[in-house]
Amino acid sequence: MLSKKTQYAFKALIYLAQHQNNGPVLIAEIARKKNIPLKFLENILLELRKAGILESKKGKGGGYLFKNPPSTIPLAKVMRTVEGPIALLPCVSLNFYEKCKDCQEEICGLNKVMIEVRDASLKILEGKTVADLAMLE
Repeated sequence: MLSKKTQYAFKALIYLAQHQNNGPVLIAEIARKKNIPLKFLENILLELRKAGILESKKGKGGGYLFKNPPSTIPLAKVMRTVEGPIALLPCVSLNFYEKCKDCQEEICGLNKVMIEVRDASLKILEGKTVADLAMLE
């Protein structure tokens, strides 16, 4: 299940994508229009900026905007930035692997099924972009 934080991140990115031709967008505007707590949104947008998804401009006419076109930002990158692992078990995660306690991966049926789930999810999340969410294309 997506956390509130990830849901808010996607809502903010959709809003930014739909308004990208208007220049930088103020955090307060996004928070108000998408009903996201301002302080929470500030932290989310900062994470997205640090990950190279967004950039910010200071001063008059400042705000947040995309560093690259929304059509080049896979949903998987956003989820990993905000949420962490996409896999449902740590033992099948590609980027955040951890061995499960008391488990023998080589004979674990759950591990095998969760690899299939991970691969199917990643195929979709890597193939869809922020522009797809914002229905820009």
